[in-house]
Amino acid sequence: MYPPEIVMPMKQDITSAGVEELLTPEDVDNAIKAEGTALVFINSVCGCAAGNARPAVKMALQNEKTPTRSTTVFAGFDKDAVAQARQHMAPYPPSSPSIALFKDGNLVHFIERHHIEGRPAEMIAENLKGAFDEFC
Repeated sequence: MYPPEIVMPMKQDITSAGVEELLTPEDVDNAIKAEGTALVFINSVCGCAAGNARPAVKMALQNEKTPTRSTTVFAGFDKDAVAQARQHMAPYPPSSPSIALFKDGNLVHFIERHHIEGRPAEMIAENLKGAFDEFC
């Protein structure tokens, strides 16, 4: 588990864009299972989260169509919430960072870490915007 003094600025980076933290398994279930669409971003301390994933999520949320709810959990910190989110993301293996889009409780789009590493934030954001346009 990472110390709070390392994690909190990284959480703040994404929550300052209006993304809601999910801190418990119940929070995760409620967000995902609710009617509408839910973005679930598994945040991380790695460089690809800082340089690619977080900026991409923030850019994508500027799209005309956006999810009903935009949420985040933090790998290596919000242990139980992350574990619950990952259960909903099967059959994909655990991956952080990663970005999932659910519609009416069903996983409809998923971006794994290997689709984030080495790709510019703009490319990831365009991928998300396409999913928002299709499902939101």
